[in-house]
Formats: sequence, structure tokens, C-alpha cells
Amino acid sequence: MMENEHNKLYPEDQAKVDAFLKQGYNNVERKPYRPLKLLGILLIMVSTISVGALLLAWISGIH
Repeated sequence: MMENEHNKLYPEDQAKVDAFLKQGYNNVERKPYRPLKLLGILLIMVSTISVGALLLAWISGIH
């Protein structure tokens, strides 16, 4: 409760904040979040790195 009392703005300052937020500088249209696409990209990246590591080990004669 005391934290809210200390964070209150004067009405003039709150009006400035509200006016700034209504200008739309922070309003950005974003594409919908696609978790399966992210999972696919990560799977491709990890597989590529793993195959590269196995190939490097095979060429080096370690494996």
C-alpha cells in the first residue's frame, strides 16, 4: 500500500504520460507467435551442428 502512494504522479505528469502513450510510438504491429516454427528452426539448427560435429570427428579419425 505504501509503495502505491509513493509511485503516484501529479495530475499534470500523468496527463503527459497518457498523451505520450496515445501517440502510438510504442504501438507496433507484430506477427502472431508461432511456437512450432521456432521449434522447427531450433531442430534444424541443432541437427546441422550435430551432423557437422560428427562429420568433423569422422574426418579427424576420432570416431
